[in-house]
Amino acid sequence: MSARDVGILRVMTYNLRGMREEVDALVDVVRTARPDVLAVQEPPRGPRGRARLRRFAARTGLRVAVGGGGARTTALLVAPYRSVRGASGLRLPWRLGLTRRGVATARIDGVRVVVVHLGLRPSERNRHVDLVTRRLLRGADGPVVIAGDLNERPGGPSWVALSDGAGGLQDAASVVGAEQATYPADVPRVRIDVVLVDRRLPVLDAYVPDDAAVGVASDHRPLVVDVHLPEP
Repeated sequence: MSARDVGILRVMTYNLRGMREEVDALVDVVRTARPDVLAVQEPPRGPRGRARLRRFAARTGLRVAVGGGGARTTALLVAPYRSVRGASGLRLPWRLGLTRRGVATARIDGVRVVVVHLGLRPSERNRHVDLVTRRLLRGADGPVVIAGDLNERPGGPSWVALSDGAGGLQDAASVVGAEQATYPADVPRVRIDVVLVDRRLPVLDAYVPDDAAVGVASDHRPLVVDVHLPEP
């Protein structure tokens, strides 16, 4: 690991669609990006879901910090040289007929990372964002990064509430002028995948990968963001 790796945290958010598509392509996309943190939405679930996620993490050079249990529709994978503390999953309220959703979170090298996968209904998004804000964001000790699939366009209520709930987060892609669409993967038209970054963490770069594997690996394109960590 180089000195640059220590001071710069690369966060990648990616909806894996349950790893129902081309798993080899997913591995290629992640390995090419070389993230320190992979914020996963729609990890594989079911009886073998956790084992499949562990194998995927191993193939991409990462380890599972949060997966399964309360995290449900989210997971958090981290490079082995990064410190992880307070890793946990948070179950979100569920109603009959809707997907059982959750949140994955951990402190990674002193940064509180929160992974979200919000629902398709505005009312459900509002309820879940309110709970995440109250339980994880307000009064957070240290800088915060929120990464995930919001199922909502920029400027929507969830974007605003999550940004405000942690004391003022920045849309990393907007900071560096990289507001590229992320969905659908083959011909992206809308930007619904996001990394919101604490203002104490300078955004150095952000991009949406566009190599051939991205178009077949999932129905979303990932977003990759580099932030500068605060001095220890």
